[in-house]
Amino acid sequence: MATIADPIIGSWYKDMENNLTFKIIAVDDVDDSIEVQYSNGDLGEYDHESWYNSTFDYIEDPEDWSAPFDDMETDDLGYTDTDLHHRNPEDMDFEDYLD
Repeated sequence: MATIADPIIGSWYKDMENNLTFKIIAVDDVDDSIEVQYSNGDLGEYDHESWYNSTFDYIEDPEDWSAPFDDMETDDLGYTDTDLHHRNPEDMDFEDYLD
């Protein structure tokens, strides 16, 4: 059985033959690549020919799709400063309110 589902960025699929679930994260027609991220966090790539010769089917978003990212630190997400730098009204004097 060949795949009839087109790769759509942000959609989830299941490889019926290998029992793997993944999300499409990029499609590049120029480079003939379909980049995926598996539910365990690993990345993969298919070309269009291998995509349509595989056993992929649409699925609903898994309930625990973010589980591989639960142990990520804020630095892993590319942020270096997590402080939002909001002013604390209790620490401000009258001059600060005028600014």
